[in-house]
Amino acid sequence: MGPLAKLDHRFVWHPFTQMRDWLKREPIVIVEGRGAVLRDVKGREYLDANSSIWTNLHGHNHPKLNAAIRKQLGKISHSSALGLANEPASLLAEKLVETANPIPHSALRTPHLSKVFFSDDGSTALEVALKLAYEFTRRTRGGKSQPKFLSLDRAYHGDTIGAVSLGHIDLFHKAFRGLLFKTDKVASPYCYRCPFNRAKPERADAREYRKCNWECVGLVEKKFRAQKKRGNPYAAFVFEPLIQGAAGMIAQPVGWLRQVTEIARGHGALLIADEVMTGFGRTGLAKKKRRKGEKWKISAAPFPFSPGSLVASHRESVQPDFLCFAKGLTGGYLPMAATLTTQKVFDAFLGDYHEFKTFFHGHSYTANQLGAAASIASLHILQSKASIKARASLEVTLSKELKSLWPLDRIGDIRQVGLVVGIELVRNWRTREPFALRERAGIRVCEAMAKRGVLTRPIGNVIVIMPPYCTSARQVIAMVSALREAIAETLAR
Repeated sequence: MGPLAKLDHRFVWHPFTQMRDWLKREPIVIVEGRGAVLRDVKGREYLDANSSIWTNLHGHNHPKLNAAIRKQLGKISHSSALGLANEPASLLAEKLVETANPIPHSALRTPHLSKVFFSDDGSTALEVALKLAYEFTRRTRGGKSQPKFLSLDRAYHGDTIGAVSLGHIDLFHKAFRGLLFKTDKVASPYCYRCPFNRAKPERADAREYRKCNWECVGLVEKKFRAQKKRGNPYAAFVFEPLIQGAAGMIAQPVGWLRQVTEIARGHGALLIADEVMTGFGRTGLAKKKRRKGEKWKISAAPFPFSPGSLVASHRESVQPDFLCFAKGLTGGYLPMAATLTTQKVFDAFLGDYHEFKTFFHGHSYTANQLGAAASIASLHILQSKASIKARASLEVTLSKELKSLWPLDRIGDIRQVGLVVGIELVRNWRTREPFALRERAGIRVCEAMAKRGVLTRPIGNVIVIMPPYCTSARQVIAMVSALREAIAETLAR
């Protein structure tokens, strides 16, 4: 075992990792990266098939991002946002507001997001939205009742206490239940395992062949009505748009998000969009259409938006009251997050000093200059014709190559939303019988992929493919081939 690996074993405690297992083997120690390729201390190369846990957009060692950070380093790396402003954060806030509003405000019947609160990561972005929504509701409803929140079953919104309170994954959250405040949950639109889906399994994305009557939408309506009858309507509805990440890449059928957010709006709830993973083009460019002849429970008129919109919610004509960005904000270079909201929310915290209506929340590295400089450079890249073309091509290549997995008996469902893919492994695709978590099916497959030079990390029995936008067609083929071979090797009957 090399010296760096020994140091890691001696001192480092890794996140979401059973350290007893970790200490049994020599870890891969990454020392370098370029494009979609990572290199370890022994000189071995790997494809970064999950964008370094969903963060990297343009590839490692990108010359424009490197240059932006170097230029800012020559000026200043950080100064406090408590009592001071800075150049890159001010410029970034303007660009984020432009990104978040699909068409001029005068043409919208939806919230205009005009204020940006910076923080450090996805958890803190959600904490900001949660606290703002809580206090805004308390102040605008007269402070008569405790604001309540609704989120989705299997929701994951981060690991700080407020964010964990919004989550509903027992494996992650149950141990901390005594620390949390209560929030309500409603069923996710998990088509592959939905109890209302009457369709037998097919060799296709379950969203495409499902047989149901939008019962999942009806459950949301029922939840809002019940809470209203209690005299304390929900303050906010919290969701990841189009696909729930840590839930197992649960992809939402076209129309679900628009319908449930219209229900929430109809009951006076604020919308909190967690775009920590889905933002900045992750959910692709292709416009998805409803299935032919399918009726929606609610059909609000959509607002127009550019096909190149970087906001996932806009693909369903949804504009939230709070929009949370992180992960890819800096292109995957530095920890930084932003929570966008409206002038109306902002105004609720204005007052004379002695009224103490200030939003008492912040972080030491809020609005960090290096992160802001990287973010501005990343946005410039994302809005370039070359990046838009590359993302569109990557989305098509992924879709084409993933079809080669369907002949494998251990593939139950393949869920692709743009440049995000979840491949659900099962014991028997004809019955949807899952592997028990203790069998470590997903972990074993990813270990076998690593031996073939492809790095990713499973969510239980779901293998994630989420490549950087610079990934070539040849590299996509290599990623999918490694997955196919790893499944055949480790899960053979």
